[in-house]
Amino acid sequence: MNDLVRQHTALSDTDLEWLHLLVSEWQLLADLSFADLVLWVPTLDGTRYVSVAQMRPNTGPTSHQDDMVGHLVPRGRRPLLDAALDEGRIVREGDPEWREEVPVRVESIPVRREGRVLGVIARNTNLLTVRTPSRLELTYLQSASDLAQMIAAGSFPFYGHQVDMDHVPRVGDGLIRLDADGVVQYASPNALSAYHRLGLATDLVGLHLGEATTELAPSKGPVDEALVKLASGWAPRGAEVEANDCVVQLRAIPLKPKGTRIGSLILLRDITEVRRRERELITKDATIREIHHRVKNNLQTVAALLRLQARRMDSDRGKDALNEAVRRVGSIAIVHETLSQNLDERVEFDEIADRVLAMVAEISPGRVTGRRTGRFGILGAEIATPLSMVLTEVLQNAMEHGFGADEQGSIEVHAVRGGGSGHEEARLLVTVQDNGRGLPEGFDPHSAGNLGLQIVRTLVEGELSGSFDMQPAPGGGTRVLFDLPVETEKRERERNEREGREQR
Repeated sequence: MNDLVRQHTALSDTDLEWLHLLVSEWQLLADLSFADLVLWVPTLDGTRYVSVAQMRPNTGPTSHQDDMVGHLVPRGRRPLLDAALDEGRIVREGDPEWREEVPVRVESIPVRREGRVLGVIARNTNLLTVRTPSRLELTYLQSASDLAQMIAAGSFPFYGHQVDMDHVPRVGDGLIRLDADGVVQYASPNALSAYHRLGLATDLVGLHLGEATTELAPSKGPVDEALVKLASGWAPRGAEVEANDCVVQLRAIPLKPKGTRIGSLILLRDITEVRRRERELITKDATIREIHHRVKNNLQTVAALLRLQARRMDSDRGKDALNEAVRRVGSIAIVHETLSQNLDERVEFDEIADRVLAMVAEISPGRVTGRRTGRFGILGAEIATPLSMVLTEVLQNAMEHGFGADEQGSIEVHAVRGGGSGHEEARLLVTVQDNGRGLPEGFDPHSAGNLGLQIVRTLVEGELSGSFDMQPAPGGGTRVLFDLPVETEKRERERNEREGREQR
């Protein structure tokens, strides 16, 4: 809609914001009207209309099989649009149009903001399935008429009360119509069922909804008064009512078709199962974080025991081996500590890399400094844990074998994320380079037998499905390269959503 409005019309950004607010709410009008809605805006030169948004009803058949957004129509071809725009009134005159052997009633509703008509909503009703309306349908249509008049007068939608229509009750979830005093005139079957689950033993019609609601969900103080006002429809607000192990979400919409409140609509939905599942997820998240926290504590305990054992050993080789084990356990503990602070199984690995660098630098035999450049980004736990061990082994190897006891030097860790567009696989490229002694002559990193390099090869090539290489660095020293496949955030979200659907 932004592109169409800015390309074809003279509307300002504040006008565009009003249209966005309208579009966020107009599913309500489409469902109450049993009709399709198309928003037409006059072009910059005033000779045509451009359709910038479209909505189909959830309560009836569509009258537009095709997408109408982006269509341009010359002024004069649709007289109802012209009349609504020029006269600023709702236009219902004219016989039904026939579209692919389907009769369609067309109405035009001007969209007004601060006295100016910005565009016109074409309301198209498929008449093929029209039958004698029930009480529910009559209530829907009357409410739709009131909302249409409010749009034409510029009093709907409610500025400052924009809502996400994916997270609020819809017409089919439950609807109650109140009079100006807050007394129920009509309640849909779904609305009545929701109140029965809250504990209501009678019919809703004739009850003051605010008083009945507060009696079902008793509370004290200002909350009680606020709930009365909301359930009475005095202001466009939303709230949740919990009683009798049931949770019902309410949304109030005051009706002021002629500037004075004549009543209100209350949309409601039973969200008991939604809240129960949310509580289960919160409990699950808390449990997972607690597990990571305890694993971290246990690993730190193991590291402390190994450190104590190393101090009691007389053999220097034994002490070095135990100290290496301490650092390996410590690198895994860092990952679990980070995971214990997050709501999901993903970590910002840059922080972990910095801590691993600091941990390894503490045992440097000389005065060797380390720094990180580039970004690892966010990684899943299944990648972060082995990668932290790999980084620890490579850094430890560089510190021990690249520099002497009193030598100065530096180690740089550089990370780059690449790929991930279209069908291209996302990659993480990591370079660890030092300016130390360099590799011994004839050294082959793929066949070297020391434990550290065996761990690196196993984790990189086996668990991480990547590649690993060591080579002399230009100007002296050693360069270690890793090339790992990683999942982009978008692909990870899609995978998690797919797995969630499969579990449901």
